[in-house]
Amino acid sequence: MQSPSVRHDPHGGAVAKSTASGTSLTEVAAQLDRCLGLQDNSAGEKEALALMATLIEDGTLLGFGKAQQVPKRLYTIEELRLNQISTERLLSPEDKSLDFVRKLAQFAAVSGVSVLSYANHWDAGQTIAAVLTIVFMFTLDQVANQGGGEALVLDTLGRLLQPSYGKRVALHESGHFLVAYLIGILPRAYTLSSLDTFRRYGVLNVQAGCQFCDEAFSQEVATGKLGSGSLDRYTCVALAGVVTEYLRFEQAEGGLGDVQQIDGMYKALQFSQKKADSELRWAVLNTAQVLRRHPDLHDTLAEAMSRGGERWVMHRCDREAPAVHPQHSMSHPLFVDKHQREDGHCCARMHFPAVSEYPSVP
Repeated sequence: MQSPSVRHDPHGGAVAKSTASGTSLTEVAAQLDRCLGLQDNSAGEKEALALMATLIEDGTLLGFGKAQQVPKRLYTIEELRLNQISTERLLSPEDKSLDFVRKLAQFAAVSGVSVLSYANHWDAGQTIAAVLTIVFMFTLDQVANQGGGEALVLDTLGRLLQPSYGKRVALHESGHFLVAYLIGILPRAYTLSSLDTFRRYGVLNVQAGCQFCDEAFSQEVATGKLGSGSLDRYTCVALAGVVTEYLRFEQAEGGLGDVQQIDGMYKALQFSQKKADSELRWAVLNTAQVLRRHPDLHDTLAEAMSRGGERWVMHRCDREAPAVHPQHSMSHPLFVDKHQREDGHCCARMHFPAVSEYPSVP
């Protein structure tokens, strides 16, 4: 089977051209790895996106950008509640997942100094010097690395002592990955731990995260010409992590930075409070419905990402997502839309996409 080739246009841009509509996703992933691995990030991203466009056109890719989304309009708090969403618990993450580990590490540090002091017969001056050294190192980390060293230690210990913590992070990041792919934003790379991030990128102040091919969005922001469609996609992807945690655990813990980033974007765009609330409510509801349609796929992605299976992550996204009909993915309605009956009483209307709207799976 032939893999996609890449031709160059007269202006120097790389344009992907599939040589066979039956290209396997393993070959596609290899091509994307090569494009996104170029030293020139901008050129590599353009080449990767050109390849994706070609493969969508010839029918090789079935799931990319094919998410069924809810209608874009103003939603009330009551309508979100009808859809089992509490914005208070979703948009106010409280990161308590590592509190136990942090207290344990502090206790271990104090105990260690005490043991060393007793074993080596330190006097009061030596003990105080040891304590001050630890405090100095902690303060230096906070100033120089924004607490990155502490985060690295706590994140690593958390995975060893609390396996559920690692699973939660994997679900959070795979939520970003899945929503991005299904609404048409190409994921570039991901990390699931502070240690992995430090090994790959040499930075200490990042716990975990996903990177995307978002140069076009960045250019729109830089030029002040941000389209509504771009803003919608950006907001949904940014919210995917906290929405994932809310749907799975009924309370978001991680993702406070994502929420603050969205709030900062709305302020930079000079949105009124009403406009910001409208955009945010739609994005929360839309992201929740995309994730609710694919719970099994989401679990599979989280497991694959935990193992580092980047190519199979894309394979799962593209082949399994179009095959899942929303009526079979959850036991409750996916989308409840409140409307007024003639008698003035509220009732619920369920929206399910027709089977014909989902592409067949070869």
